[in-house]
Formats: sequence, C-alpha cells, structure tokens
Amino acid sequence: MSLPSPTLPDGAPFDTAALARLANELFSAAPFSTPLGVHGVQAPGNIAPAGSPLASPAGVGPGVPGTPIPQGQVPGTNLIPASPTQVLSLGNRAPALAPAAQAGNGLPDKLVSSAPAYEPRSGSAVLGVPEAVGASTPSADAGPYYFLSERYGQPGQSGAGAGLPTPELRVPEASLFPAAVPSAAAPGLSAPVATGIPGAAPASPAPAAPSSNPQYYFVDAVVLPSGYVTPAKPQPHATVPLAGGDRHPPFDVHAVRRDFPILQERVNGRQLVWFDNAATTHKPQSVIDRIAYFYEHENSNIHRAAHELAARATDAYEGARERVKRFINAPDVNEVIFVRGTTEAINLVAKSWGGQHVGEGDEIIVSNLEHHANIVPWQQLAAAKGARLRVIPVDDSGQVLLDEYRKLLNDRTKIVAVTQVSNALGTVTPIKEIVELAHRAGAKTLVDGAQSVSHMRTDVQDLGADFFVFSGHKVFGPTGIGVVWGKREVLEDMPPWQGGGNMIADVTFEKTVFQPIPNKFEAGTGNIADAVGLGAAIDYVNRIGIENIARYEHDLLVYGTAQLKQIKGVRLIGTAADKASVMSFVLAGYSTEEVGKALNEEGIAVRTGHHCAQPILRRFGVETTVRPSLAFYNTYDEIDRMIAVVRKLAAQRSAV
Repeated sequence: MSLPSPTLPDGAPFDTAALARLANELFSAAPFSTPLGVHGVQAPGNIAPAGSPLASPAGVGPGVPGTPIPQGQVPGTNLIPASPTQVLSLGNRAPALAPAAQAGNGLPDKLVSSAPAYEPRSGSAVLGVPEAVGASTPSADAGPYYFLSERYGQPGQSGAGAGLPTPELRVPEASLFPAAVPSAAAPGLSAPVATGIPGAAPASPAPAAPSSNPQYYFVDAVVLPSGYVTPAKPQPHATVPLAGGDRHPPFDVHAVRRDFPILQERVNGRQLVWFDNAATTHKPQSVIDRIAYFYEHENSNIHRAAHELAARATDAYEGARERVKRFINAPDVNEVIFVRGTTEAINLVAKSWGGQHVGEGDEIIVSNLEHHANIVPWQQLAAAKGARLRVIPVDDSGQVLLDEYRKLLNDRTKIVAVTQVSNALGTVTPIKEIVELAHRAGAKTLVDGAQSVSHMRTDVQDLGADFFVFSGHKVFGPTGIGVVWGKREVLEDMPPWQGGGNMIADVTFEKTVFQPIPNKFEAGTGNIADAVGLGAAIDYVNRIGIENIARYEHDLLVYGTAQLKQIKGVRLIGTAADKASVMSFVLAGYSTEEVGKALNEEGIAVRTGHHCAQPILRRFGVETTVRPSLAFYNTYDEIDRMIAVVRKLAAQRSAV
C-alpha cells in the first residue's frame, strides 16, 4: 500500500526536495564560520565566532569567541548535534554547563528522564523504590529514581509493577527545536546520536523552553498515564564528590548504555547481552567518533614533519600519553610507553630488562593465577638465561598464599610479576603487599593490570611497583594499543628491544644514539590513531567516575554470584572474598561449550574455554569454565536472563 504524497494546508503538493534545498541554504547561512568534523565536532584550530552557541558558558577555554581550539584536543568540547534526537547521556552531561543553566538561558530547572538511576538490589527486590511512583502528582523532594516493576530498570507487568500501564514518552513539537544546536557534552566526549543506530530508542526532548530562548538540551521525559511525571535526573551541575576532589554525575546505567551503540545489536533475534568483558570491552560512541575524527582531520605521522597535520597528530598522540599518565597517576609522562597491548608490554620488559639483569641461577616469581602472557615470556627468559621460574600457590578460594610467597623470596629473586586481577577467576590479589615484600628482597616488580584497570582506580605511585602494564581494549578503548609504565630510573637503564625509526637520535654506520624515554621503546610508526582512541576512552571513564564503576560492578557481581549459587549442579570456580567482574563456573552434566552455545542462542555472549590461564584452572581440577564477566554497562536484568538459561539447563539434566 502506498502512502499519499504530503500536501500543504491549501492542498498543493509538498515538494520535499525543495524543502531539503532550503534547509541546506539555511544551514549554510547559519552563524557558524567554522567547518564541522565528525558528528558536528568543531575542527581543531578553528575559531568560535562571537555570539555563537559554541562559546563556553564559563567564559573561558575552547569555545570563547576568538579563542583557537588547541590542536590535538579530543573532540567533544564544542559539539553540534547531528539531529534533534540527540540523547543526553551520562557520558556527555557536563558540570561546566551549570552556570549557564542558572543564568536563565532557557535550560529547564529539572531534567526529566525515563531512565532510573542505579540502585543496588538484593535477590529480586529493588531497594529504595520511591513511594511516589504511581501517585497523581510527584513529591517535591522525590528522589532521582523510579521503578515500574521489580524488574530493575524496565517497565513490566508483574511484581511491584503489576497493573501499571506502559509509560508514554512526552515529545514536544519538533518545531520548537532547531536542527543544529550545541549539546551538553563533557570535554573529550561526543554525544551519541540515537538516529541511525539499529534498535535505538528515540530520544525525547525535555519540556520546551520559551520560543525566544531556544531549548538546546535533549533528555528523556516520561509521563505515566496517571499524569505522574517520573522524578527528574539531577541537574547537570548536581555531582557527587569523590576521593581526590573529583566530581561526577550520579551513576545511571541506562544513560551509560546509550553511549555504547553495539549494545543495540540483536543476536538470534534477541537483544545482545555482553558478558565477555574480560576478553574485550565495547567502545562508547565518543571513542568511535574520536578515531574517525583523527583519520578525517589529523592523520599524519608524528614528531618530525614540518606541516600542520603532523602537528595535529603529534599533539593528539602526546595528549593521549598525558591522559594515561594522569589516569594511572604516573609521576612523569615520559615514563608512559605505548605498545600493542599487555602481552607486548610484558615481552618488552622480559626481553629488555630481563635480558640485561637476569642470569644463570637467578629466580623469577609469578603466581598460579597468571594469564599465559605473564608466564610464557618469563619461561623463555629463564630457558635462555639458565634461570628458574617459581610460582606462588593459591588457596581453595583462588587467593594467593602470602606465607608461601614469603618462603619463595630470596637474594636470587630478580623480578616478581603478578596479576592484580585474575582473568579466569576474578581474584583481586593483595598487590601492594606483594610488591613491598619483593622490594624488601631486592627484586623488581611488574603488575599485570589488564583486568584491573577498568574496574578500580590505578595509582602506580601508591602501588610502588617498578612496572605496570595494561591493554586499551580492556578499558573501553581500541584494540592494538597498550601501555608499559615504568619507573624512570629503571627504564633508562634498559636497552631498546626493537630498532628502527622514531627511536633514533643519530645513526652512523659505526654507532647509533637512541632517543630518551619514551621514544627509545617506540620504534617505527606507532598505532597513533588507537592511542588517541585510548585517550578518549580514558576521558570517558573519568567522566563516569571509576569509583562509581567499581561500586556498581561490585553489586552486580554479588547479585550474580548469589543467583548462580542457588542453581543445582553449578560449581563456582574462584570464590575469593575480594573479587572483580568474573563469575567462572561449570555445570554438572554439560560441557562448558554446550552451556555457552545455549546462552548464545538467547543472545548472551560469554567466554568458554581455558581463558589462556590453564595452570589455575587445573589447580581446581577443570580444563575449561563458563566465564561471564561484567562491565558497568551490564544490568541486573541481563544477569536474570543468563540465570534463566542456566536454570533451564540444570532442570533438563535433572529430569533425565
């Protein structure tokens, strides 16, 4: 059936092509003299014109009329949304906008959202449900949470939400919203656009501001059929003080999820549940946009060329190094070395530091928890040098035995290399004590932070280790980029482990003079774009707040572990008191591959196998496990979906 052609009020045909041309002419004449990059990002080096909405509300920094935007700046400081359906999510809600909001510039006094902020729950009950839900009028001091059922964060027809009609979205008329207006975006973060993302829910603007003062900020607004308006999200400037003086918006898992377009994917006809975060994490739109922006506006090799794009690329690359430095609290930016990932990082240390300092009869200590990447390079070094690899044992919960570790340390111990969080069990090791004991014995230390860096705050100065290594793709950044941090005096004592361009100060056929750190260890053209993407990922995590992430993930882990324990036939592998993210298990009567296949049929992605950690699994008498692993964009409902599949499998086997 064909739809009738649109007509004007007088019945004349409506020419959509003509309207499109007029729209293009309108935007060409708009008072923005600066070209736009990906998703409306202002290109570096351009000027925000006087009177432009790009001007900073605080009156300082990028966006001030006549102020150049620094080269290499992560896009997102000044943004123009690509469509009026832009979603204001947790990752792009900027506290810096508060002065403008308070100055009567048309911002609503309250931002109303359909997404409840995070509340922990125990069992199947939601904690902290406001009594005002379902009332005819909202309480003046209603909290920032609402729930329509005991199904956390999703309207339902059972339990606490039984009998409540489906909420309706309040959508103001489109004519009230300009087609291109600035978004409330945090520095370094681009606002994801709902349109064009398969399965994305349409965004709903906030209540309209007076037409004389255009409304620029788009959030979800939900009104129940009773007329009750769900409690508002906190205003952009309402932030939570955290340790160290950092301030972040209250954690809202639904806002977070809008920042990750891949979470809208459907697998086997069902919404994707990504429980394979220990293998790799997904990327927020801001990271995707930042990488695209680099290739569109900054792509060049770095450091030496005398042209504009080389300067932009160098600034972006070195800006990412500075972001890593701050993220891990390194004392010196030059101690941060970019590599391909944790595996290459450990190999660099083993081949360079180990090749110079480990000799025959020396000893290297690792733990029984290690990933193969923190075993094999040390085995190779020991075999080449005639050294010995020694292993810290673990108890039946999967925690390292410190008393046994103390017995291993002696004056022949040269380096202790231990993971901070086990990728197979989720055990959080007492890494500060491990480092301190190693230093008392005169040994150097390496901390494998691949599984810890996205779940807890990292402070290399507090840890005291000599090396800290991690991968970008485990912390919501791109693949193919990682970091070695090392103490300056240790790095300067190490020889380069690769030779070539970029690490050279001077070359003759008689000798070579190397660049100082970090360039000494970055031979050849590095992974420039993905280093920049890692910087954007760090910006995103900082915007959410690592303490917020840790607290929410811990509650998810406690809930999921309790649910798995109740299923007959489930055996949890790794039950240490201090854990992060991982819930490894086996199910009686099924291979781990069969469980993984059943979960995949329901759209749930988990890892099955040995997880490149065969020694620790064999310590528990198994070769493989099912390994759901969590991130801060996962929800209680997703855990419930997984639990339902495992329960069904267990019941089927019991019935046979």
